[in-house]
Amino acid sequence: MADEPLVLGIETSCDETGVGIVRGHTLLADAVASSVDEHARFGGVVPEVASRAHLEAMVPTIRRALKEAGVAASDLDGIAVTAGPGLAGALLVGVAAAKAYAYALGKPLYGVNHLASHICVDQLEHGALPEPTMALLVSGGHSSLLLAPDITSDVRPLGSTIDDAAGEAFDKVARVLGLGFPGGPAIDRHAREGDPEAIRFPRGLTGPRDAAYDFSFSGLKTAVARWIEARRRDGQDVPVADVAASFQEAVADVLTRKAVRACKDNGVDHLMIGGGVAANTRLRALAEERCAAAGIRLRVPRPKLCTDNGAMVAALGAEMVARNRPASTLDLPADSSLPVTEVSVPGHTHGADDTHGTPGSRPHGQVRLPGHGHGGRGHTHDHDHDHIHELSRENLYP
Repeated sequence: MADEPLVLGIETSCDETGVGIVRGHTLLADAVASSVDEHARFGGVVPEVASRAHLEAMVPTIRRALKEAGVAASDLDGIAVTAGPGLAGALLVGVAAAKAYAYALGKPLYGVNHLASHICVDQLEHGALPEPTMALLVSGGHSSLLLAPDITSDVRPLGSTIDDAAGEAFDKVARVLGLGFPGGPAIDRHAREGDPEAIRFPRGLTGPRDAAYDFSFSGLKTAVARWIEARRRDGQDVPVADVAASFQEAVADVLTRKAVRACKDNGVDHLMIGGGVAANTRLRALAEERCAAAGIRLRVPRPKLCTDNGAMVAALGAEMVARNRPASTLDLPADSSLPVTEVSVPGHTHGADDTHGTPGSRPHGQVRLPGHGHGGRGHTHDHDHDHIHELSRENLYP
């Protein structure tokens, strides 16, 4: 175990500041600072609020993770960070912190894909992933079916949402029902007291001519809102539990039906489900039922590992180190629309006469900032070296 890579992972793609520490496939620490309460009064995540919360929580959360893991920062073999996709400002906070730690410690930096990390986290629960792996990722921002022959370098999108993601639909329906934010846990809780067959809500993109692996939840969300509106207009009470259960059943039905079909069509005998919505009890139960009937092995991490966390980033980072994948350079950009096919981001490709390199080589580097030129991925800024030196080592780590 001692010779397995020890990696710290930083996740700041949305409203959770997650820091995880992993040795190989063993989780040593999973520290999370959530700003969800700060967003609740707005009914959704406010990017500026999330970014500020990440800034305030970053160093304390890293210190807490190191203490929980019982390791020193100098013991680490690498620093991994979510480079995208996600909220641009939130991602920038995590990427900047990871660069500073990697530079100060002389450790390799790995900018990794958020979605690939959600797949890789299952290794902390059930051991090494089979290759290829079929993954259904469902969250507030994503509903995707992915085939991963190699989790560190080859992830292929089979289908995704064409409008609202499943988690987004949960939040919007919960808002209409007056259940607050976030909507997923509230709907799950109320649905347990309801009848999932009380109302037959539509199943989007399930017709014979529809895309086999794509998802659509906008129509379902609208149908639920109109049903509730009609009920209230007629002066009738809204059966919250039945609406929640019927809506939840429609989502779980579509997700599991398409996932099982993808496994069969691609000759994969197992399915991994990840993302925040994977914590939903009905989705887990229906997936278990349908996978068992189809002879497919189901892998679902425990609920805490399904939501955004630093452990998943550390897990993918450790796999990168173990397989000798190239590290990122210090001009690693934060990319809010990073495609899942880019499992890791190496950074800018420099010429032979350039002095840049990996963080371990202490380069005097440039930083690409998203949104300004440079192939649409950012421009160069020559003050990063000076900025890093302004950070005192005692403020970075114990």
